[in-house]
Amino acid sequence: MAFSMGLSRARRMFPAEMSFFRVQVREGTITISMREEPTTQAIPPVTRRGLARRPSTMSRSNDKQRIIEHYDLVSPFYRSLWGEHLHHGYWIRGDESKEKAQLQLIEHLAELANVKPGSDILDIGCGFGATSLYLAKQFNAAVTGITISPVQVEMATGAAAGQNLDVRFLSMDAEAMSLHKKFDVLWSVESISHYQNREQFFASAANLLKPGGSFAITDWFKKENLTGAETQKYIDPIENGMFVELQIMDDYERLFTSNGLQITHREVLNAYCAKTWEVSLEIIKDKSLWTLAAKHGSHFISFLKAFQAMRAGFASGNFVYGLFVAKASS
Repeated sequence: MAFSMGLSRARRMFPAEMSFFRVQVREGTITISMREEPTTQAIPPVTRRGLARRPSTMSRSNDKQRIIEHYDLVSPFYRSLWGEHLHHGYWIRGDESKEKAQLQLIEHLAELANVKPGSDILDIGCGFGATSLYLAKQFNAAVTGITISPVQVEMATGAAAGQNLDVRFLSMDAEAMSLHKKFDVLWSVESISHYQNREQFFASAANLLKPGGSFAITDWFKKENLTGAETQKYIDPIENGMFVELQIMDDYERLFTSNGLQITHREVLNAYCAKTWEVSLEIIKDKSLWTLAAKHGSHFISFLKAFQAMRAGFASGNFVYGLFVAKASS
């Protein structure tokens, strides 16, 4: 990841961290990366313990557990920096606040999905619960939110306290959903790209829809027909840092249709959502974020590097932010 900052300022802001990060400055931009052989004596004791706890490499075999650990770790901190909605913004004019843009994304998807008053909604990958609460309030809806992170369930439940809304939050793996009811709307924003078995997920989700119900998603995709070099430059850093595996939009279209769902809307939102990563890059200038990263090792550094990769992916068109709405037969 890279951002504009003087080297002396960086050293003042991150004195301990600088002892085991490599810093390079070129044309006014500072690039920070892990040293290949950090000297543990230079790392504060709490940081050494953190590095020992967190392996520096990932494997597909334990990705799911790492996703849980990752979101359990970063969720309280990330909410304090990013806000209650853990998703992209949708800029219509271009000068909206981040918070307004995030609500506009919800409103755009809800309109396309034809969410109606009194709907029964399943929010899959509900994060901090803010979207569930918004839908419950705006549509007088009954909303069930599920997330694989117990910490997020606790945060979402706390956010709902005292609001007198028909919401509940459950710790549940979306690839093994066990719900004994059907819903008018399935809602999934920026979640499915984390799943290892999407065929199983889409089949299970289709069975949870009432006749005529809507399945509304936004998610992260890659452009079709990327070269190996483009994949390595633009996609690999996103996948490694964000714990996702990106597919092309046609893959999701096949999964919708093979499970009996009719696609009513398919849209690329890059032009409206790219500003998210201009805003996000400001986040990684925060000193406390670097302190947290130092405590928890190189996988957290990969997460921060992915912020820059996301912006580059948007700018090059190799990363795609896509939307689908599909309907069950009546």
